[in-house]
Amino acid sequence: MQKTNFLRITSQLNNLLFGFISDTWRSKSIGLISVLTGYFLFANFLTKFISEGKNELIMVPLIILFIEIIIRIKPTSSSRYYELWIVFDKIRIGAVYAIILEAFKIGS
Repeated sequence: MQKTNFLRITSQLNNLLFGFISDTWRSKSIGLISVLTGYFLFANFLTKFISEGKNELIMVPLIILFIEIIIRIKPTSSSRYYELWIVFDKIRIGAVYAIILEAFKIGS
């Protein structure tokens, strides 16, 4: 088949939407465990600090700084730290989900 722009776009879109299907079981399970660990840690972390009612002015900027550092230090895919970064990024995704879910619980 000829390499056209349309074929390239559809293959990239297919890889983006359904790329997780072609991953190995190891990477799928590590990703899922990392997301759930991030959610568990930050859900407990947030409820502890919300119930205490102090140190919010210190902890919120630290959480934002932690999340931004993880985003900014992304290594190249050929680096030996790339898999470790993926784990921390998935933990970050779970943490952001916990923060958003906690915000919805507080708002209701």
